[in-house]
Amino acid sequence: QVQLVESGGGLVQPGGSLRLSCTASGGIFSINTMGWYRQAPGKQRELVAILKGGGSANYGDSVKGRFTISKDNAKTTVYLEMNSLKPEDTAVYYCNLNAVDHSDPDTAAPMDYWGKGTLVTVSS
Repeated sequence: QVQLVESGGGLVQPGGSLRLSCTASGGIFSINTMGWYRQAPGKQRELVAILKGGGSANYGDSVKGRFTISKDNAKTTVYLEMNSLKPEDTAVYYCNLNAVDHSDPDTAAPMDYWGKGTLVTVSS
């Protein structure tokens, strides 16, 4: 019953900014990584940004210097601050969680969980 709830997607003009959020619920987590992937029409899914348990971040090459990932102190919510948006940023953005759910006694190894996605459209 783990769920990732995303919000913040929508229509924005080129050069504008948008802030996405993702909150995990339905479990008691030991988080390895949490972050964002995206998939544009006709293209494969690609890494946007992820946070590792130690606090370091990895960014996709196409968003470095423009996007910033962060989390709250509960470590169940991540944010993606998107600046200087370009039309090529248009995609469905998916939240990803890699974690052990301690509320499930049958779970011992980390698993991947995915949100349903939120659409970001950058257009005039």
